[in-house]
Amino acid sequence: MSATKARQVRHNKAVQVFGRIGMGCYGLVYLLIGYLAVRVAVGGGGQEADGRGAIAEVGSTPVGGVLLWVLAAGLVAYGLWQGLLAAVGYTWIDKQRTRTVKRVTSGVRCLVGISLGVYAAKVALGAGEQGSGDQKQQEFTAWLLGLPAGPFLVTVVAVIVFGVAVGSAVKGIRRTFEQDLDLAKLPSGTRRWVERLGRIGYVARGFVFGVVAVLVGYAALTHDPSRSGGLDAALRTLAAQPFGTVLLIVVAIGVAAFGVYCVGAARAQRG
Repeated sequence: MSATKARQVRHNKAVQVFGRIGMGCYGLVYLLIGYLAVRVAVGGGGQEADGRGAIAEVGSTPVGGVLLWVLAAGLVAYGLWQGLLAAVGYTWIDKQRTRTVKRVTSGVRCLVGISLGVYAAKVALGAGEQGSGDQKQQEFTAWLLGLPAGPFLVTVVAVIVFGVAVGSAVKGIRRTFEQDLDLAKLPSGTRRWVERLGRIGYVARGFVFGVVAVLVGYAALTHDPSRSGGLDAALRTLAAQPFGTVLLIVVAIGVAAFGVYCVGAARAQRG
């Protein structure tokens, strides 16, 4: 697809509507991760507190079959929309470097959205992959460690994840996420809440990814892939700390806030 054609598709009203609906589905996943994290904090059990666990939680409801297909379609739509933004989006950003970073970030969200959507479809069909997100992370870490210069490669992954964590936290603190919103499209009574939820959510998300980066870095240092892990491992690591229950509940509320932000801001998201 040429750049001109991609821009035409990106500006198509139907594409933008489905993309924003998909952003709401993406937010629902984070909202459920926050809920699952609270369950981990108070009881230590339940589904894995990550994207896969959130999808499994949806599937466990009485109308889970229908909801899973809605979620699958929404997440794939969100991923494809982010793919268009990665290719030709963020034209409202003046600085070339900032625009490039945002496009790379959208490329990552494209992969995450589509992979979660495909997983939701598999669960709806009763063919969900075995193994948690943490297990997949550990298998990937083990594969990297087995390569020449494996510990160095895992360290690079840890640095990248840490960079994502810092970027998310800074985005919340400096409120730069507002650059990508047309707040005039939101009812005046909701704008302040969307801004507040965005600040809280991005900082909490950055904090959790920072813990993931530490876990991956520790796996590189010890040459032990079992030390690695994803969101669920990060949240359970927090729960194991002194005052861990309170800490995890606070972080879980922040993660859920990010989910609510995505739902609330979807209408105002520039496309």
